[in-house]
Amino acid sequence: MGCNDTLTADLLRARLAGTRLPDDPLDIVMPPGSQRWPAEMRELLSGTLKPAGVLIPLLERRDGLAVLLTQRAAELTHHAGQVSFPGGRMEENDADVRAAALREAHEEVGIEPQRVTVLGYLQPMPTITGYAVTPVIGLVTEDVELVTDPTEVEYAFEVPLAHLMDQRNERLVEREIYGRRFSMIEFHYQGERIWGATAHMILTLRKTIINK
Repeated sequence: MGCNDTLTADLLRARLAGTRLPDDPLDIVMPPGSQRWPAEMRELLSGTLKPAGVLIPLLERRDGLAVLLTQRAAELTHHAGQVSFPGGRMEENDADVRAAALREAHEEVGIEPQRVTVLGYLQPMPTITGYAVTPVIGLVTEDVELVTDPTEVEYAFEVPLAHLMDQRNERLVEREIYGRRFSMIEFHYQGERIWGATAHMILTLRKTIINK
């Protein structure tokens, strides 16, 4: 399957059909190249993690599928002011990380769980804030009305899935972490900058549906 194929809901459903909700939400997959990261950063990623889930919401638009992202509120303790997918940690009443992702998406942007058709999952990945995050890919009904929670989300915006799946739209940047410089991939679209764990999830999704 190549990058020139039309990215439809049916294509994604077929490419994600073999994915499963992880039995252990803490069974993380470390990012490529993490063995070269500073010891302090590796310890954060491999220490005691808390299970969490995020929803990668896909919306069918006239020009194709779009991905919904959020700009996090500046007052949050974790990931303040960053672009991310709606989601958060698993709570006692959540049956699993899938339920956590759907609950958080409802709380943050108003997407009701019954309006989401889950197409598949990515493997849990660690964040430096102490979470093992399982991305849940879901197709959202067209008539959904977004209602953002201002205490968590400053605003929500859409990016065409085709833009994120096209390798030509990657930007290789350098960032300094714990005194060392690293090359990282991020995405830019209409003034929005998508980086960090969110960019890594997008790259993993692309590998899953395009590069198989």
